[in-house]
Amino acid sequence: MKAVVITSPGGPEVLQLQEVSDPEIRDDEVLIRVAATALNRADTLQRKGSYPPPKGASSYPGLECSGTIEAVGKNVTRWKIGDEVCALLSGGGYAEKVAVPAGQVLPVPPGVSLKDAASFPEVACTVWSTVFMMSRLATGETFLIHGGSSGIGTFAIQMAKYLGIKVFVTAGNEEKLAACKDLGADVCINYKTEDFVARVKEETGGKGVDVILDNIGAAYFQRNLDSLNIGGRLFIIGFMGGTVTEANLVGLLARRLTVQAAGLRNRSAENKAEIVTDVEKNVWAAIQAGKVKPVVYKYLPLAEAAEAHRLMESSNHIGKILLVP
Repeated sequence: MKAVVITSPGGPEVLQLQEVSDPEIRDDEVLIRVAATALNRADTLQRKGSYPPPKGASSYPGLECSGTIEAVGKNVTRWKIGDEVCALLSGGGYAEKVAVPAGQVLPVPPGVSLKDAASFPEVACTVWSTVFMMSRLATGETFLIHGGSSGIGTFAIQMAKYLGIKVFVTAGNEEKLAACKDLGADVCINYKTEDFVARVKEETGGKGVDVILDNIGAAYFQRNLDSLNIGGRLFIIGFMGGTVTEANLVGLLARRLTVQAAGLRNRSAENKAEIVTDVEKNVWAAIQAGKVKPVVYKYLPLAEAAEAHRLMESSNHIGKILLVP
């Protein structure tokens, strides 16, 4: 098969489409012929050498895919050859075929094309596990998403609105803010021209929001704490703004705040399977109801993975970037 190989740590040009061996499946895995894979920020970090795959995972990038099952391990009961699916991966999506534990496989959501289904597994599992399973965001609460026009953001807006939550977003230009508004965001803040803390306070009568989903890290840490309501929860899923900061902890105590952080890739197969099961039960219903739709910015051939990475790192996209073998 062909796969995108990281020939050495570096810029997008190190991504090369090469002929490699087919993956071998274990007893509890399925082999998927990939119809599409989606880019995630983690892929760009892996390319630079700063986010290696977990032990035993494929060395090729790609944390989600859609496609058709070509083979099943002897312990697999739910899936059969020919099933159209999408899957959460620990790596290996940038390829024509990928082996994946059966517990990380999902049916293609009703009403979504096989190709576009690749845009859901990573964002759905990330947002559902962090915001809903761990931070317990609930109907009637308020929710701030940093980077509202990203793949994570565009999904989180739709899912939160489906569940009756007031959504605040930050983004860096008017086109991105307009896209967020079209998806249902209630309060859209340009972080380059506005102080998001002041705007959040103004829109909530001085209270702050109940949950924040943050991919910035250090640069926003204190301001995020300042933006939370009593009992508020901050969930950090990325460090685009650094990892080291100083903070005034008084607010944590006074307003009973919770700060959590988690990734998805290094969790156990059992934990991922639990998340995938919960996602199928809760998120797939929203997609079936037409309330959550794929937001795809561009499709590029697998051979143009380097161009796809340049696009992602330019931050000019809205939603997901897909690679198609």
